[in-house]
Amino acid sequence: MSLHSRSERLMGTTITISLVDERAEILLQGAFDLLKELEYRFNANSQESELMEINYKAGIAPVKVHPDLFELIALGLEHSLAPSSHLNISIGPLIQTWRIGFADARLPDSKEIEAVLPLVDPHFIKLDPTNSTVFLKKKGMKLDLGCLAKGYSADKVAQYLKEHGVTSALINLGGNILTIGDNQAKEGKAWQIGIQDPRNPRGNHLLTIPASNKSVVTSGIYERHLTVDGKDYHHIFDSETGFPVETDLASLTIISDKSVDGEIWTTRLFGERSASILWQVESIDGIEAILIDKEGRLACSSGLQNCIM
Repeated sequence: MSLHSRSERLMGTTITISLVDERAEILLQGAFDLLKELEYRFNANSQESELMEINYKAGIAPVKVHPDLFELIALGLEHSLAPSSHLNISIGPLIQTWRIGFADARLPDSKEIEAVLPLVDPHFIKLDPTNSTVFLKKKGMKLDLGCLAKGYSADKVAQYLKEHGVTSALINLGGNILTIGDNQAKEGKAWQIGIQDPRNPRGNHLLTIPASNKSVVTSGIYERHLTVDGKDYHHIFDSETGFPVETDLASLTIISDKSVDGEIWTTRLFGERSASILWQVESIDGIEAILIDKEGRLACSSGLQNCIM
């Protein structure tokens, strides 16, 4: 059977879904309808999204939300409060101050950054599971689920496709990859996933790894930038300083069963030293990691040694 693919611009990126199934067109339509529904729910840059309703009511009142949104915020809060975590879903005010990745990106002055840092604190997020409400205790707080939403959405699409009997698919949410089964259009071989070379334009891969029923998520400093007076600023922020994290790492890739786990751990660990990242990955069940530093040097966790030699 042949591979059917469809691409659309959603969630601030190009999303491509490829699958092998006789009902491909109907299933692809259903998958993109689901993604549009999730984008409406999670988008931190849309004035109409359900997430923005929470941000508008910050310091005013709790907001009752859809179970999917509550589940994602609860998951994000758990990992935001974890010791030494670099993931912080309350980082919205910092993202909106810098706007890196948007046409109006700029370098804020230190007073602006100091003014928003007290708002970047997940301890002021109050969840009520009984009533499914979310309340941001300080006025001016803003949730941003950009570090989780694509992975969660990929998992939801995979669930939808599996429920409809799909056994061979690749879901690509702007480089956030999730595979179902093997590539049946290629004699049932594992899907081949390229790992971007951070020093070269998109599409130039440093290596390729096989993936079957796996997620491959990469976080890197090489795509969204702001350059001011010859100094380069990337989009991954340190919520304690208000500035981009200082790191020798160019990219971190996590291989896991669920895509949301890949997003969680690329974000939680990015900013740590390479040795610390590898040590932590070895202690976490079900994930593997590929690290590429700014010089193009590559390191990986023990479960991948045979895959990338």
